Amino acid sequence: MSENQLLRSLGLKETLALVIGGVVGTGVFLKAGIMSNQVGSGFWVLAAFLVSGFLSLCGALCYAELGSLFPKAGGEYVFLKEAYGEALGFLYGWTRFWIGSPASIAAYAVGAVTFLSGVTSFGGHGALAAIALIWIFSLVNCLSVAFGGAFQAILTILKIFMIIGLTLAIFGFGQGASWGHLSTQTNVWPGFSAFGAAMIGALWAYDGWNNMPMVAGEIKNPSRNIPIALGVGMGVVLLIYLLANLSYFYALPFSEVVSSYSRLHPDALPVATLAATRAFGPVAAAVLSIAFVVSAVGAMNGSILTNARVPYAMAEDKYFFPQLAKLSRKNRVPVISILVQALVSSALALSGSFDQLTDYVVFASWIYYALGCGSIFIFRRKGLRADYQVPFYPWLPLFFIFSSIFLLGNTLMTSPRESITGVLFILIGIPFYFYFKKLKLAP
Repeated sequence: MSENQLLRSLGLKETLALVIGGVVGTGVFLKAGIMSNQVGSGFWVLAAFLVSGFLSLCGALCYAELGSLFPKAGGEYVFLKEAYGEALGFLYGWTRFWIGSPASIAAYAVGAVTFLSGVTSFGGHGALAAIALIWIFSLVNCLSVAFGGAFQAILTILKIFMIIGLTLAIFGFGQGASWGHLSTQTNVWPGFSAFGAAMIGALWAYDGWNNMPMVAGEIKNPSRNIPIALGVGMGVVLLIYLLANLSYFYALPFSEVVSSYSRLHPDALPVATLAATRAFGPVAAAVLSIAFVVSAVGAMNGSILTNARVPYAMAEDKYFFPQLAKLSRKNRVPVISILVQALVSSALALSGSFDQLTDYVVFASWIYYALGCGSIFIFRRKGLRADYQVPFYPWLPLFFIFSSIFLLGNTLMTSPRESITGVLFILIGIPFYFYFKKLKLAP
């Protein structure tokens, strides 16, 4: 085996943990506030989570076929390069390197610090605390992929038990909780634009389903484990999200959900902390804040582990800085890629709020999600068939693609600044593509 070849060290348990643990992070505890402002009732917030969960599941099933077809490091970079050519593959990797990956990691870190603010004050140094978290977990993932995968499995188990425990406790023992908090709300249809904007918030909560195929080159029996992990994992996440958000609206009057933490109320407590405080008092809420932190850092750990493989794959193809393709001698981990990713993530943690960071990620990412699912049609036309094939072909991929186009158009209208920023980062990558292509072709 080559010294620059990745090791297949991740089994089904670790792969499933990367899906669930990489998705369940901060959005389930934070996004109900801003979404409630957008759609005006808990009913439509829950509907947005349901529709977004189904849409994400459709995307995950498409990626299961692609991951089985190309079980290599890099995920979407490989799919897009093979389907559309090296230019689009490079632009995906470029966007992922500068926005998608580091903004996700930064958002998880900022979210974790936001949860900790319910326990302790950082005295205006919250961004520094977020950066410290980024570097701690980046260094952990420099040890080995097996260690990072096992650590992810532990964090995932912890967070699932804590979220389910919180939800069941609110339903069973919450003081002042009432179904009347939901029944007294007006459930008038908010319109497609407002509902689409709320879906962007929910889609951030589900974001991460695309990450696991990035480490397909390190997964044992990928044609079996990738589809099982994506299908089962996203089904579990959808159920957890619906129950958790339903418990918030059961525990709190809608007026308190609306005024919880968001970019509109940056100094307020997260909706999950408010629900825990209302149900169990400040002591229990302080304990649960730690649980929320575990969830956030678990998602951040999964994002660090998976996303560092994209620049590694690009550098292996000689379309990025060659240092990023170097692996550690003993455990064959792309250490330089992980450390550079941490550096960019730290810069973004200093520059943006949680909601801004997540909007950057969702808009830029869903352009490529739609193109990724569209690549299935290209590969089928070429006669390439994986052991696992997406169900309800061609309708399920088509539904995902057209839904993505609607969401992107709506986001461009409702969040023009974040959307245009994402597009500009993609366009900036074009001259760099020709630069690296020239270097590659040079004798």
